[in-house]
Amino acid sequence: MSGLIASSAPLAEAYDLALVDLDGVAYRGHLPIEHASASLTTARAGGMPLVFVTNNASREPEEVAAQLTGLDIPTDADEVMTAAQACAALLRTRLAPGAKVLVVGGKGLVTAVQSAGFEVVASADDGPDAVAQGYAPNLAWEDLAEAAYAVGRGAWHVASNLDMSLPTARGFAPGNGALVGAVTAATGVTPSSAGKPGPDMFRMAVERAGATRPLVIGDRLDTDLAGARAAGYPGLHVLTGVSTARDAVLAEPGERPSFLGADLRALLEPHPVPVRDGGSWVCGAASARVEDGVLRPGTGEGIDLVRAACAAAWAAADAGNPVATVPDLI
Repeated sequence: MSGLIASSAPLAEAYDLALVDLDGVAYRGHLPIEHASASLTTARAGGMPLVFVTNNASREPEEVAAQLTGLDIPTDADEVMTAAQACAALLRTRLAPGAKVLVVGGKGLVTAVQSAGFEVVASADDGPDAVAQGYAPNLAWEDLAEAAYAVGRGAWHVASNLDMSLPTARGFAPGNGALVGAVTAATGVTPSSAGKPGPDMFRMAVERAGATRPLVIGDRLDTDLAGARAAGYPGLHVLTGVSTARDAVLAEPGERPSFLGADLRALLEPHPVPVRDGGSWVCGAASARVEDGVLRPGTGEGIDLVRAACAAAWAAADAGNPVATVPDLI
């Protein structure tokens, strides 16, 4: 079972690098998330380096660092790893320096592709060897059409990420994956993807930092935690963003976190692991069991209850008895 693991020491002491997602973890939109600044500052002061890893390819690292610094999380540009940088690195695996790349995306992607030694072009008629596609809020039909023309003529289609949705202050909007899907629908060509949930961006960040015991921290099971599993790194799922406690209970093996926390204070705490006790799973004072496809919480509350519930549900699912009904846990 791909399950929760224990840490007798606070995670900030047990691991030598935190790979931190942005929206839903460090901040929410343009607003700070409670306890994020203080927790990250304490972890860093205790000797844990931070790298902020984002599927957002539209912004340059300097812009991301400035936003974090403005939210009382002092950050340098070299502490930011973007999907644009990962996309440029993926292009380098197949294209020679000076190759032509049609960029459909924001300034961050243009800069990353140029910095990797490629010639950025604006039209399929320029004969691009590849199309690099990332999210930008001002993309138009004409941009997607130009990408489709180039891919249809044989250009390699590389997406910065395949996130289908993008959280905004008004709700969820179409993400880069939805826009990439329009090009795929028009061409029938499946693109390569550089960002999460693939492992490459995490591995690039770890190599850059020279770490040996990295910890991934994220709020989305399908990108952050799936990427952690793909890279072979433990992942901390914090419940301050997209994926809920219920989502964690129902997570597929490839998306399950190694640790659970209500927020980033979990980085400064030890983590118990649930244990089986008869037909229940117990974590601290909390317990949960599965009966006939129904998750039944027992004693306790808070994050220990979520841990016990996850252990019970994952064990049942792995035994061929998936949970169908999950009550509110937090």
